Amino acid sequence: MRTLSGKTLFITGASRGIGRAIALRAARDGANVVIVAKSSVPNPKLPGTIHTVAEEVIAAGGKALAIKCDIREEDEVRAAVAATVDAFGGIDILVNNASAIWLRGTLDTPMKRFDLMQQVNARGTFLCSQACLPHLLKAADPHILSLAPPLNLDPKWWAPHTGYTLAKMGMSFVTLGLAAEFGPQGVAINALWPRTVIATDAINMIPGVRPELCRTPEIVADAAHVVLTQPSGGYSGQFLIDDDVLSAAGVTDFSGYAVDPDAKHLLPDLFLNDAQLARPPR
Repeated sequence: MRTLSGKTLFITGASRGIGRAIALRAARDGANVVIVAKSSVPNPKLPGTIHTVAEEVIAAGGKALAIKCDIREEDEVRAAVAATVDAFGGIDILVNNASAIWLRGTLDTPMKRFDLMQQVNARGTFLCSQACLPHLLKAADPHILSLAPPLNLDPKWWAPHTGYTLAKMGMSFVTLGLAAEFGPQGVAINALWPRTVIATDAINMIPGVRPELCRTPEIVADAAHVVLTQPSGGYSGQFLIDDDVLSAAGVTDFSGYAVDPDAKHLLPDLFLNDAQLARPPR
């Protein structure tokens, strides 16, 4: 079985949620994990910091580097990449996980919030990719994995929250473009998206979402592990769904990923098309 042992992962938004789960899954393989996020001091409203995750990574068997970084700031991103290369000698994998969400209509979206989403989601994905690519191009089996949805222009996903949809589809279009540009050079560049809503702090932004109808971040982490351990050559430009990835890897029972294993109907995530929604969560 292929592992991430000895690989260096640069993970944005890794102080909690899906980013943290991906970091810990890689740590169990013995990876070098760079925890990149703004959260360097405890926040009573949001659990986890770059330092607490670094401690967890080390306890799980990996090596850790905690870097406070706002991915909206070019100088901070380039400094974080340089610190990673100084510490571990290179970068094998970039995980673009950091994201900002605001599920409101146009008249209820302050421009400050609109700008934040575009800067973190689309621009941040582009900037981090641009900064890491010179090192990825030197790596064996390099990967960029973005937590971004399948491309979807159905107006039903745009009308309720145009600003957020634009920001997330921006991540997806960046993935599409980078895959076309760098896939032929051997860098696997793909997107991964959960079929169900994931129980992270972000669900507090979604009205009416009950955590017991969600899955845990570990399903995305396990799917990411499958993707990131694939040979990079020719494996690029795909928009993947977490449980499809795991099914193809032989997983048949997904009940362990549910917050409530007895829940009959889990909540589907945003941006899935009719064909994807027709395949209910298993």
